[in-house]
Amino acid sequence: MGTALAVALGVAVTGCSDGNSPSGQASKAASAASSLASRASGTVASATAEAKRKLDQVKNGVDAKKDVSVGKVTTGKDGVPATEVSAKNTAGDKKSFTVQVNFRDAKGDLQDTVVVNVNDVAAGATGRATALSHRKLTGDIRADVGTALRH
Repeated sequence: MGTALAVALGVAVTGCSDGNSPSGQASKAASAASSLASRASGTVASATAEAKRKLDQVKNGVDAKKDVSVGKVTTGKDGVPATEVSAKNTAGDKKSFTVQVNFRDAKGDLQDTVVVNVNDVAAGATGRATALSHRKLTGDIRADVGTALRH
């Protein structure tokens, strides 16, 4: 029994990391990944709060999500995703649109959100604007319309 306890303690002590062993390096990598994920999460939370603030500033806006669409996401040389926003004005006079565009990864997780304005769209016409992410995003990024207000 004493030998088994000594072996168990030896294994436990051997498993401890000094930071330079493979398990220590893995721990450092996991910590860095967690820190990066935390910063990314904070960035998304900040962008979401800013989008809400901008949408809240719109006076007398009506839901126009069915009249707004986004195109395929393209990524420029700078690594920043962009998409074209199209807003069809079904009202009888000139209107503007304030649109929240969400950038999501292939799993559907929100990576960024931005607000764009499509201004002074004539009655019956379609206006366009470009939504640019606030930051570089990697992988298969897609866009969708979060909120669209016609005013």
